[in-house]
Parts: sequence; C-alpha cells; structure tokens
Amino acid sequence: MVILDGGLATHLEALGADLRDELWSAKLLLENPSVIRQAHLDYFTAGAEVATTASYQASIPAFVRRGLSAREAEELIVLSVRLAAEARDSHGTGTVAASVGPYGAYLANGAEYTGDYDLDEDGLADWHRDRWHILAGSGADLLACETIPSYAEARALGRLLAETPGTRAWVSFSCRDGEHISDGTPLKDAAALFAGNPQVIAVGVNCTAPRHITSLIGRIEGKPVMVYPNSGETWDAANRRWLGLADPAEFGAAAAGWHAAGSAFVGGCCRTTPEHIRQIGEHLKAG
Repeated sequence: MVILDGGLATHLEALGADLRDELWSAKLLLENPSVIRQAHLDYFTAGAEVATTASYQASIPAFVRRGLSAREAEELIVLSVRLAAEARDSHGTGTVAASVGPYGAYLANGAEYTGDYDLDEDGLADWHRDRWHILAGSGADLLACETIPSYAEARALGRLLAETPGTRAWVSFSCRDGEHISDGTPLKDAAALFAGNPQVIAVGVNCTAPRHITSLIGRIEGKPVMVYPNSGETWDAANRRWLGLADPAEFGAAAAGWHAAGSAFVGGCCRTTPEHIRQIGEHLKAG
C-alpha cells in the first residue's frame, strides 16, 4: 500500500497563496517557489510517500502566453521537480512524481472534467510532447499523468511513453460517474490501453467524487489500482464557496475501504489536506 499526497493547491492556499490565476499553483514557480517546497514537506510529514509536483498547469504554452520565453518556461518546469526533490531529501525518503496535467488544464475552462477538446489524438500528442520530454529528463522518479478526461488524450500519452522507453508513469482519469471517464468512454476501455504496458506502474482515477470510487476500482484490470479522489465537496457558484466540507476522519475511513476494495495507491486530490492524508495512514494502521 502506497499513500499519495493530497491537494497541492488546496494546501498552498492554506499557507497563504493566492491562486486566482489561470496558471493556478504553477504561478508560484514564478512568484514564491519556497512555499511549494514547504507544501510538499508538509505532506511528507503527514505520511505521504509521494510528492506530486506543481507542474500540472505548468506547460510551455501557458508560460509563453504569460510572456516568458520557451527556455524560461522549461526552467520553471524543471524547478517544479527540484522543489519536490528538495522536500523529499529534507524528509529523508519518498518518491517524486512529475505531474502531467491534461490539455484541459491549459484551456482553463473546465475541460479536464468533460474531455471537450478542440484537438484530436495527433494534436494532443504534439501539444504534450515538449513538456513530456522535459519532465522525463528532469530526474523525477516517474510521471503522473493525471485528471485525464479523454480517451484520445490517453492514447496520445501512450504514444509519448513509447518515445521515452526508460520512463515510468501512472495514468489516472477523471470520471463523471461510477463507470465512465469524463468524455463518456467506459473506464474499463480506457484503462485497458495501459494494461500491457510495462512502463505504467498503476492505473486509476483522481479528482472524482468519493462516492464513485469503489465502483470504479472494479473496472480497472491488468495493473495495480490507484485512487485519489477529491473531497466530495460541491462548488456554489452563486455564492462562490465550497459546500459540504469532507471530514478528514471520514475520508480516512473511506480510504481504508478503497484499499480493501483493491486499490494499492490511495491519496487525495482537490480540497484534501495534510490532515486527510494523516487520517488515511491512521485508518490503515487501525485496519
């Protein structure tokens, strides 16, 4: 059993960062990298065994759109890995997973939860390629392909894996219910793309409501299963606030159930905190 970290952006906000920006947590690579290192360290201290880097939204096109050169963008992407590695070294142990966020994260319009894209598989492979090769050569232990909403995007990432045969990765999908990824493809079919790929260490789901997780676990075959859902809260757009705060102890108890259902990797995504991760460890020990 491997305990993952929780919501990086969520904890950065708790540490005082203002992430109201299309770059989201990646803007701190420019403005305050030390707080990213601290957030990773806090998750390690809480019991996480993996730090997922602040590169989710840190694409070259996004930084160039902000006015940086391609070279400066590359340096910031590499910095995201270095910060996680420094936190890991300070803690003394752990794994660094370089986040490969979906094309939808760059669009910044919620498409990572719909898969409604304006690029086909070839276009998606081209869009991801530069960052992929930067992260593959960054010294990270593996690449975390996460919140993938689209079957075509999953195929594109599989092609990039083949371009970097020495790279290990996990692939985690965003799902709209207990059976389908966000674009409507059955999770069983999307997961099957990677079942025979020796470079892929696990396949799973993230940034998905906790109520769907047990059902989704049963639809992944051929690889160890990974789950790191969000907290289950819903966004009240009218009042601009989150509703239904998920209690960390309840989340930890649910995580023990996901492990019992077959998940070998468990953590949290948006709106989860170091306390959620600490509670996962406590409930696993109790079990």
